[in-house]
Amino acid sequence: MAIAYFDCFSGISGDMILGALIDAGLDFETLNGELRKLPLEGYRLSRSKVTRQHIAGTKVDVVVRTSSGRETIEGPGEDGPYHDHGEARHLSDLTSVIEDSTLDGRIKRQAIRVFDQLATAESKVHGISKQEVHLHEVSGTDAIVDIVGASIGLVLLDVRQVYASALPMGRGFIHCAHGQMPVPAPGALELMRDMPVYHTGIEGELVTPTGAAFLKATADGHGVMPRMILRKIGYGAGTKDFPEHPNLLRVCIGDPLN
Repeated sequence: MAIAYFDCFSGISGDMILGALIDAGLDFETLNGELRKLPLEGYRLSRSKVTRQHIAGTKVDVVVRTSSGRETIEGPGEDGPYHDHGEARHLSDLTSVIEDSTLDGRIKRQAIRVFDQLATAESKVHGISKQEVHLHEVSGTDAIVDIVGASIGLVLLDVRQVYASALPMGRGFIHCAHGQMPVPAPGALELMRDMPVYHTGIEGELVTPTGAAFLKATADGHGVMPRMILRKIGYGAGTKDFPEHPNLLRVCIGDPLN
């Protein structure tokens, strides 16, 4: 049994989580084999080694094939707008995709908990039931792959406890399906309720709804790193390259000390 600590000094997002777990030793081919158990087509997972402020990390992208046959990367781009080439799904649609897979039950339950947290937060922001919410930015193929992939990673790495640092908040605005939204996005901020946060003054989104929902669904606590025998370290890279700091998520995995 292992314990994982996510050091979110530059925030957290779905692709950063998956990149950090791969960087820490999650086997890429085994991960792809597990993801093929999902009833999803028309995408491939890409990984590459990159540096952020002279620190090496793993960048993960979900490359989607459009109806015209062109390959494009789903998710937030360098300038902030979200590029989603699929139809916005409801929570029930996402639950069905996961339930209809042949994935292990632990993986299914964890991934569904993440999407349930996303729908609950968005329903509160928009004042409607979570069954009615259209999960625009967080229901595309990339979000499903990121969330299910992260859930696969925790199971394959035998992580049974998850902890995280306090979460940094940026400032400014981002463009999404509902237009210009303040940073943090309202859904992400709602998900950070009851978590320790601090303001950085950095222009841009640091904690995405997907990243916040993952921690909401999996984290046993927040704060300093718990006592452990450190075994694995991984760095997952974000898309942007901030001048102020390395845009990386660090995960430390080890054996818990009682």
